[in-house]
Amino acid sequence: MAKLYFKYGAMGSSKTAQALITKYNYEENDMKVWLIKPSADTRDGVQLLRSRIGLTATVEVMAPDVNIYDRFRDTRLGNCDAVICDECQFLTEEQIDQLRAIVNEYNVPVMCFGLRTDFQTRLFPGSRRLMELADCIEEIKTMCDCGSKATVNARISDGYIVTEGAQVVLGGNDSYIAMCHRCYIRGIQEHKKIKLHGQN
Repeated sequence: MAKLYFKYGAMGSSKTAQALITKYNYEENDMKVWLIKPSADTRDGVQLLRSRIGLTATVEVMAPDVNIYDRFRDTRLGNCDAVICDECQFLTEEQIDQLRAIVNEYNVPVMCFGLRTDFQTRLFPGSRRLMELADCIEEIKTMCDCGSKATVNARISDGYIVTEGAQVVLGGNDSYIAMCHRCYIRGIQEHKKIKLHGQN
C-alpha cells in the first residue's frame, strides 16, 4: 500500500538534497517520478530545484489555485510511480488533501519534503495538514551552532533575530539560520548578534 510521507527539518537539514536523491533512486530503477514544488519557491528559478550541495532537477510548479489531483489524473496517471514534492509547507491545505487523494485512489506514494514551522515557530498551513494526514512523519535532523538539535528557523536581519513580519520571506543562508529553541530564545532576550553561516 502506498503512503503519504512528510519529511520535515529545519533550514539547512538537506531536505532538497534528500528529495533529489530519492528521485534519483527511483529513476535508477526505471521508475517514473513526478517532481513538483509550490510556485512560492522561486529562489532558484521557476522550474528548477537546487540543493545547497549542488544537485539540481527540473520541476513542475504548482500555483495555489492548481488542483494537484486533477493535474496528476490528466497528465501523469499510468506514467508515474511516485510523487515527490519539495517545499511542501507552501502548498495549501486543499492541495495536501489532493496529494492524500492520489495516494488513496491510485496507490501512488507521495513524499513531501519541507519545513514544519516558520520563523515564529508556528506551523505553516501545508505542514499542519500534513501532520494531520501523513501516514509517515519523519524529522530530518540538523544541528544548532551550540551542538544541540536545531528545531527553529530563525530569520535574521542586520544580525538580529526577527520576531515579526510576513510568514513567507524567501531566503537561505543569507536570511535564516537553524537554531535550538534555547539559543533562539536567548538570542531574542539578550538581543544577541547572530552570525549567519557563510558570512565573515
